[in-house]
Order: sequence, then structure tokens, then C-alpha cells
Amino acid sequence: MDSLKRRIVKDGIVVDKNILKVDSFLNHQVDLNLMYEIGTYFKNYFEEYKPTKIFTIESSGIAPASMTALQMKLPMVILKKKTSKILNDNIYQTVIHSFTKSVDYNLTLSKKYISTGDRILIIDDFLAKGEAASGAIRLVESAGAKVSGIGIVIEKSFQPGRKLLESKGYKIYSLARIRSLEHGQIKFC
Repeated sequence: MDSLKRRIVKDGIVVDKNILKVDSFLNHQVDLNLMYEIGTYFKNYFEEYKPTKIFTIESSGIAPASMTALQMKLPMVILKKKTSKILNDNIYQTVIHSFTKSVDYNLTLSKKYISTGDRILIIDDFLAKGEAASGAIRLVESAGAKVSGIGIVIEKSFQPGRKLLESKGYKIYSLARIRSLEHGQIKFC
């Protein structure tokens, strides 16, 4: 997606060889026009897989997932990173590790928002080591539902996430694939 790549080059900040900061348009301040365009790309790519729901992980995946859900006219479900007092025992939970923040999260899904017949499209902002997507997959499959695909806004292709997920048979579609962040320069695949 050329407009996304241009925006990454213009406004992305390479923190180090593993971390790209895009908080000016994706996950702190949000460019809704760009998110709408991202939703269009995901819709066009994944509609043939006939998902029944869009899942994302709070909070950075919410904007692209909501625009995808809006265009596909599907419900969007947000997987929670923190347990809430209003969620009862009627939940699915799995632990995921955030390498960027060096913390573990209890990823949580209420059982009332998934059924065995669902085909889930997972949308997330980044794919690096595949931990967040793997956690979402575990929740979906523990409910007896299927993953119809995984849409990623920015993939760090130099990390093992894609290889891990594809080796398990999951369809990945990334809008911007980064080959390297070495020497403070963004290089695309």
C-alpha cells in the first residue's frame, strides 16, 4: 500500500533496529482517512474468505480493525489486555508477551462474542514475533471457531512472526512489509 509506505517514511521514527514508532498516525494520534483506506484494502483482500467477525487487540489495532469492520458490515470484537471487574468467569484467556513493553498480558475474550460457527479475521497494527496474533488465535480456536485470516498494517519482516504463523497454515496479508530498520533507515521488502 503505497500511501501507507509514504506515511511511514515521512512520519515514522526508527527508535532502534527493532522498533518503529508510528504514533503520529496509527496508534496515538490516528489519521482516520488513512485508516479508512487501510480498511478498504483489508476488505478487498479478505472478503472472499467470508469472515463473520473482526477481532483486534486493544488498543493499537482498534482504528484499522474498526474501519475494516465498518466496510465489511461485520461486528468488531476487542480482545482485552486487562481483566475487568465486569467480566465474569465466562471468558477465554491466554497469556501473551509484549516484547516492546517487556510485560505479559492476560488476553481476554468474553464467551458471548464468539461461537463455534464464526470465521474470525484478526486485524492488528504490527507483526513482529507473532506473539499477539498467536494469542488471538489461541482464543479463537479455544472457542471452536476458525481464523479466516490475519491482516497486518505494518510487518517487521526481519522478525519471525510471519514465518511462525504461516508454518501453522494461517493466511497473512500485510500492507507494509519492512525488511530492515538498520542504521535508522526504513527499508521495505
